[in-house]
Amino acid sequence: MSRPRAFDETDALRTALLAFWEWGYEGTTMAVLTETTGLNKTSLYRTFGNKEKLFERAVQMYHRDFLAFRTEALAEPSPRRITERLLTGMASLHNAPGTPSGCLETTAALSAGPENAAIRAMMSSNRDAIIPLLTARFGEFDATELPRGMSAAQTAAFVATVIMGMSVQARGGHTRDEMADVVRSTLLLWGD
Repeated sequence: MSRPRAFDETDALRTALLAFWEWGYEGTTMAVLTETTGLNKTSLYRTFGNKEKLFERAVQMYHRDFLAFRTEALAEPSPRRITERLLTGMASLHNAPGTPSGCLETTAALSAGPENAAIRAMMSSNRDAIIPLLTARFGEFDATELPRGMSAAQTAAFVATVIMGMSVQARGGHTRDEMADVVRSTLLLWGD
């Protein structure tokens, strides 16, 4: 009969998620993971496979637990409201108490070197997935509801770029108030 686990797998995964968010994929070494989770290497490997599989599960948890607001944002009744809800949600996420600043996917993608090109590609793909979703959603509206002179695709690319820029700024120490200024400035595209 096998001995029951003496730890909560979900808690360990969440702790690993926060470590990856703080230090990126490469910076989160096995030493960091064992220290932060309190598990030894054998327990980590037995439970999660390897570091890459643990990271993939952490990213799934990140999407489920921290990015769910995007679904509600995309359901808003106008492109301006969609943008406002997305950016406000991101500003809150990037500066939330109890979590690292910035975005897990942006941090991981920007800090991954050539030996982790697959991780960088996965994070870039995950991060960029919002663009076709926004393009499709913005395309459901009349052109008069988009910023003047911008197509649905241009508006989506712009909003996604602002989201990514906000993550980098938050990582660099910008405050929630400064993020709120970015949100207000972006919304000026729709006029006063």
